[in-house]
Amino acid sequence: MGCGRVGSSLATELEAAGHSVAIIDQSREAFRRLGPDFKGRTVAGVGFDRDTLLEAGIETADAFAAVSNGDNSNILAARVARETYGVANVVARIYDPGRAEIYQRLGIPTVATVIWATDQILRRLVPEGSRSEWRDASGTIQLCEMHPHKDWFGRPIAEIELAIAARIAFVTRLAEGLIPDEHTVLQDGDLVHVTVRDEDVATVEAILARSPEDHS
Repeated sequence: MGCGRVGSSLATELEAAGHSVAIIDQSREAFRRLGPDFKGRTVAGVGFDRDTLLEAGIETADAFAAVSNGDNSNILAARVARETYGVANVVARIYDPGRAEIYQRLGIPTVATVIWATDQILRRLVPEGSRSEWRDASGTIQLCEMHPHKDWFGRPIAEIELAIAARIAFVTRLAEGLIPDEHTVLQDGDLVHVTVRDEDVATVEAILARSPEDHS
């Protein structure tokens, strides 16, 4: 739902990947963004209206993305798709960070546009510290990208997990993901992705920011 820049890009990417796609927008003019090669279904209408959704094929849909420019419309459409038609994979784009957190905790998958964009920019401006990459629906567990002190390089992952009392889910090494095992040693340049309880993020970040010698 929504044939703006995000919706049109999603539609064309999904179609290029071999999926059948239907896209809904209130304005027929918006469908021009899809280009002349788009073979999917275009439906003019309100994205949370049941007749519109039925015309778009919601009853046989495997996934639904609500990416219009209205938070209320996106949430309403996402709930109808999931709760009324049982669509397995549903996501809603939300601009208001406060609303995004509420809906996430209610179990409605959301992409908080402002939070995501801010986080991506901060990663490039201030690479040190930690950045949340994922949070569970209850808001109690995070997956955080952390930047360890250089003195942690050369230490076994198992030793680092013991020091921070948290699980290292994976490591990004030379732009590729690596799931560590008991033999994995942290190397210079590695990014560490830690699964940690919300209230422990600051503590884990503080431990990794200092030399391991400071904890001995």
